[in-house]
Amino acid sequence: MPVDIILPCLDERDALAAVLSRVPPHCRAIVVDNGSSDGSGEWAAAHGATVVDEPVRGFGSAAHRGLLAATADIVAFCDADGSLDLAELDRVCRPVIAGEADLVLGRRRPASGRAWPVHARVANAALTARLRALTGLTLRDLGPMRAARRADLLALGLTDRRSGYPLEMVLRASEAGWRIREVDVTYRPRIGRSKVTGTVRGTFSAVADMSRLLHEARA
Repeated sequence: MPVDIILPCLDERDALAAVLSRVPPHCRAIVVDNGSSDGSGEWAAAHGATVVDEPVRGFGSAAHRGLLAATADIVAFCDADGSLDLAELDRVCRPVIAGEADLVLGRRRPASGRAWPVHARVANAALTARLRALTGLTLRDLGPMRAARRADLLALGLTDRRSGYPLEMVLRASEAGWRIREVDVTYRPRIGRSKVTGTVRGTFSAVADMSRLLHEARA
């Protein structure tokens, strides 16, 4: 079954060659250029990806713009930094295609100690612990590689346009009674400089966005 892969992108030209080379043959890569200054969008378009522009900065802005641009029944999201292998996407999409799950997240399994900085791993663990306590879900990771049906995602009415978008997706899916699952995926050191998890400042900003959503959900 065809799958549209949404790849939010901000200055990831160095990583895109490796990322796009691993796109499964039945999938279409949609690179959402979120204001890159390194020619990421032009490079991706020249190498076969569908490219859409999202001038409003923010992970959620780019991810949702990709969702609106997608046309396949099944959509997937993935970071464009080379840390995740799109050749493993089938195991994430398979339960959705088979009707066994409504949302599947790839639980990151680091290939090395450099793949997942300690501060980012601790932040992820703390956020998922709060998520489990709030929803009863058994998730261990807010995995950036994930898949669901496009129409169902649009029906959730996601509004966050910053780093809270992935968490809001899980919260609203849980409220809607979705079947949410995890599958293991390999997590490698990213290519190039990180704007979020590789920096303490970026991680703090993401945690602040997600903490706000958790507080609102609890209220």
